[in-house]
Amino acid sequence: MRLVLASRIAAVAVTAATAIMTSGQTASAVPAGGDGNPFLGPLHTVSTVASTVPANGDVNPYGTALVEKSTGALRRGNVLVSNFNNAANQQGTGTTLVQISPKGTAKLFAKINPKKLPGPCPGGVGLTTALSILPGGWVVVGSLPTADGTSATARAGCLLVLDSHGKVRKTFSGKGINGPWDMTAKSCGENTELFVTNVLNGTVAGGGNVVRRGTVLRITLRTNGNQPPTRIATTEIGSGFAEKTDPAALVIGPTGVGLRDGTLYVADTVDNRITAIPDALTRRTSAGIGRVITTDQHLNGPLGMAITPKGNILTVNSGDGNIVETTPRGVQVAVRTLDTSGTPPGAGALFGLAIATNPDRVYFVDNATNTLNLLSRP
Repeated sequence: MRLVLASRIAAVAVTAATAIMTSGQTASAVPAGGDGNPFLGPLHTVSTVASTVPANGDVNPYGTALVEKSTGALRRGNVLVSNFNNAANQQGTGTTLVQISPKGTAKLFAKINPKKLPGPCPGGVGLTTALSILPGGWVVVGSLPTADGTSATARAGCLLVLDSHGKVRKTFSGKGINGPWDMTAKSCGENTELFVTNVLNGTVAGGGNVVRRGTVLRITLRTNGNQPPTRIATTEIGSGFAEKTDPAALVIGPTGVGLRDGTLYVADTVDNRITAIPDALTRRTSAGIGRVITTDQHLNGPLGMAITPKGNILTVNSGDGNIVETTPRGVQVAVRTLDTSGTPPGAGALFGLAIATNPDRVYFVDNATNTLNLLSRP
């Protein structure tokens, strides 16, 4: 998603990013309301880690995943980033994943050829925010492809499974996968549960009108040693989320997801709220949109999501450059400004984010400058 002028997306301006974002500004900080100290409390400094633009010129970084264990080409502590646009800035045509070290070294992890996939992926490749790293170094990334960067040509796409060396080994399509937009994962033993939001259920046909058919799928995978995971089951656990096409953003719909104690939190972008789906690991039927946790206030089109170690919910806004922290009880306890570029300030700059600890910090991509950035202590 990009909500500012295309010329700003295409600019690879690491120097400008550093000048713009030298320190995190406190937009607001409110009492924690009995839920403990906010995770964002001591984090005030924003810095640029590296450009996310690989040699082929892909732009518009979306997905962000922290590498927890070194496997194959993946290195512990690095951040994996997916690109949604190609060098011509056409949305839904990005084909690259970049791996970035905390010291700012960026290397190409994968360049995916849409014509040489091991399975079906309707429409081709356009890598989204749906990005997770599973045990064994298996990388799963969503594809919501277009033929020319416009929503009129958007297709259902798929989930691509890559090994730890960046080779696509399998695809998952159909059975409810229709524009996979974001994702989180929970692994236990040889099983992994993927929670995937989908934003193309009747959206293109709606022609810009809101269509309340966005879904959340729980996709059960089983690992097979050196063989790619297999899909065991697919269950629709959320439905009825608002979604629509947008000339600047391609599509807007349920985005960030985060799991805590069996509850799946969803960033309901169009309706500007966070909802909670109970019993997400075990339920066999849809909970609809779930229970509304919080809405409006500091939220401004929430997109990417991450859950803090103590269970609070971090979301970044599409309508401004802020990150918001919310407790499971719905109290918005802290806000930080991450980007002030553009008009309105920070609009369209933020998307995926990932939490790292020891020390606590937040990695996030900035679409305005095509960089991976860091929110940390002074």
